[in-house]
This record gives sequence, C-alpha cells and structure tokens, in this order.
Amino acid sequence: MEHIIDLLMLILLQAVLGFDNLLYISLESKRAPLEKQKAVRIWGIGLAVVLRIGLLFLLLKMMHSFQSTWFKLDTNFVYAEVNFASLITLIGGVFIIYTAVKEIIHMLSYEEAHAHDQERKQASMAKVVALIVMMNLVFSFDSILSAMAITKVAWVMTIAIVISGILMIVMADKVSSFLQKNRLYEVLGLFILFIVGVLLISEGGHKAHLSFFGYPVEAMSKTTFYFVIAVLVLIDIIQGRYQKKLMAEKKRLLKG
Repeated sequence: MEHIIDLLMLILLQAVLGFDNLLYISLESKRAPLEKQKAVRIWGIGLAVVLRIGLLFLLLKMMHSFQSTWFKLDTNFVYAEVNFASLITLIGGVFIIYTAVKEIIHMLSYEEAHAHDQERKQASMAKVVALIVMMNLVFSFDSILSAMAITKVAWVMTIAIVISGILMIVMADKVSSFLQKNRLYEVLGLFILFIVGVLLISEGGHKAHLSFFGYPVEAMSKTTFYFVIAVLVLIDIIQGRYQKKLMAEKKRLLKG
C-alpha cells in the first residue's frame, strides 16, 4: 500500500513539474511539417522516457559523482562550484531563453515572417525529435531528484515515469492543437518558455553556488514560477478583451 501511495504522489509530482517541458514540446514540434508533428511528439517523448529511465538508474548508482564538484571559479567577480547537474541545467536554461527570444524576434519581423514559416516546414523530423529528447533530459534532473526524495524504489519511479510519459503525449497533442487554433497564444507561450529558461538558470546557478560580486544566485521557487505564469495569463486575457472592446468601439464610430 505504501508503494501505491508513493506511485500516485510521483505521478502527481511529474504532472506538476512537467508543465514547462510540455509547453516546450508543443512549441518545438511545430517546427516539423504539419503531417509529422504528432509523430515527432510521440517519438520525442517516447525516446525521452526510455532515456529518463536510464538516467534514473544512473543517478541511483552514481549520485555522488553527479553532485561532486567538477571545477571551481574563484575570482573577484565570480564564484562557482560547477558539477554535472548544475552545468546541464545552466546550458538548458540558456538554450531555452535563446529559443524563445529567437522565436519572438521572428514573429515580430514582418519581412522574415514568410521565410520563417518556410524554415519551420523544412525542419527535419530527426532534428526536432533530438531537441525534444535533449531538453526532456534537462528537465529530467529536477523531476528525478524530487522523486528520489519521496522514494528510492526503482520500479515505483520507473512506472511513474512511463505513466507521466503517456500522459505527456496525450496532453502535448491537446496543447499543440490549442496553439494551432489560437495563434495569438503562441506569444504567451514563448514568454512562458522564457520564464522557464530563467527558472532553469536560477536553479543551475544555485546548485553551482554561483555568485557575482559576493551576491549569490538564488533558485526561483516553483510557487514564484507559477505565480508569474498566472500573472502573464491574466494580462493576456485582459489585454485580449480590452482589444476586442476597442475594436468594437472603433466599428461603432465608423458606422456612426
């Protein structure tokens, strides 16, 4: 009975921690041709689940190696004790911010809009799947370490990873379909992705004991993260309704 309760808690934990990963998968899969996007999500998440299980067993056996310091930076400006987990998290955060900013710039550039659409269509299935798998592994570190705080029973964590992977495939299709029908929400999604990158960088910096001029980098809490997301969604809803109101008033004045 204890293992069943742990399993249910892990599935719930994976669902909560997997939101940012789900959003990235939904946005990244749109770079593939339309007819291949569903297959990209299935292959990307499926391969990531297999590799995540491998990572789980690797972490169970080599936890000390992943958490031990690889190298130190100690200058008048910067201090850091970098290990494998912190390095991967930092690189993942930088890559996600780069991706979000690049997509936002392309969306705002009218001249490049058509070229950007063509670029999306030309992105190979293998490339998109590889990016989804890579970023899924980046997100895996925190979720697995959090899972190990609940239980260290390997089969319980393995089942939780498989179930969360299946749920992610189902939800990724729904999120992608929603974004396809509501293109304006892509902007909101990209800004949320930007915040996800900031979250990862703050977590990676905290794990590496990174500090600048003696001021340490603090990890953004999940509570703060979800509060920022809620504010962004609220702003988007209010702005959308206000824009509709202005357009209605403009039509009324033109008719009058």
